[in-house]
Amino acid sequence: MNILVFGSLNIDFLYSVDHIVKHGETISSVSFAKSAGGKGANQAAALAKAGLPVYMAGKIGGDGKFLTELLKSYGVNTNNVIQYDGATGHAIIQIDKNGQNSIVLYSGGNGEITAEEIKQTILKFKAGDIVVLQNEISNINEIMKTAKKQGIKICLNPSPFNENIFSLPLETVEWFFVNEIEGSALAGMQAVSEPEESNFFAIIKKLTKLFPGAQIILTAGKKGAFYGSGETILSEGIIDVPVIDTTAAGDTFTGYFLAAQSRNLSLQQVLKTACKAASITVSRKGAMETIPSAAEVFN
Repeated sequence: MNILVFGSLNIDFLYSVDHIVKHGETISSVSFAKSAGGKGANQAAALAKAGLPVYMAGKIGGDGKFLTELLKSYGVNTNNVIQYDGATGHAIIQIDKNGQNSIVLYSGGNGEITAEEIKQTILKFKAGDIVVLQNEISNINEIMKTAKKQGIKICLNPSPFNENIFSLPLETVEWFFVNEIEGSALAGMQAVSEPEESNFFAIIKKLTKLFPGAQIILTAGKKGAFYGSGETILSEGIIDVPVIDTTAAGDTFTGYFLAAQSRNLSLQQVLKTACKAASITVSRKGAMETIPSAAEVFN
């Protein structure tokens, strides 16, 4: 089994601030850093660090060559990353003193992926392989339809969430990875400002009814993670650590969940493993480079 991450590759511009800037406000940053990011690239790095055979597909400009070099260093095959004449996608990330973030995205090459490029890439993979998708690139609909025809399993992290998600062939998805806001929107429910455990279980129950053939995985920050598939509903708490930066936490969770599941661990142990990996990530500053290795997680 091979895993294809067809997703975003971004250059992250990180600004440490006292608080997330408000409308009409100008503030100074305490520090600045440039790093590799993009939900797709982060998830590919997490999967590779967890020990799985991972292929990255996407599009970058000349300014993004360091992204593929970094991914290669983690063991990701980047032969399906196309370089074009435009700019690489990038993200402007504010990180406040509590470790929470706010992100502005520019799509760059992520928004220039064509149907023909998708076809050429997907046809290199076979039935039983997995394609991991997010909502930061163009033509996701085409990727899902082509993958389904090829017998490739689909994993979708519908982030950032927008109305376009409902136009996708969601019935083809085997794994949904969502947070509380994304899960509420996908379920057609009102998000709660300070959700309790019962709110997360309600979202899971609704989504398992809407998508009976799928596995639903909901991450809930300090409230841990929740899982639903058919009649099975589980939850797992976090490892309580000082939160430094939450930037790649969800991507780390996704990668390690799939990696743990591939090891035929119990579902409860899979959730526990993914929560542990995400907890390690939030205790460090940065994005892709903060994702832990398999040796740190599987012990």
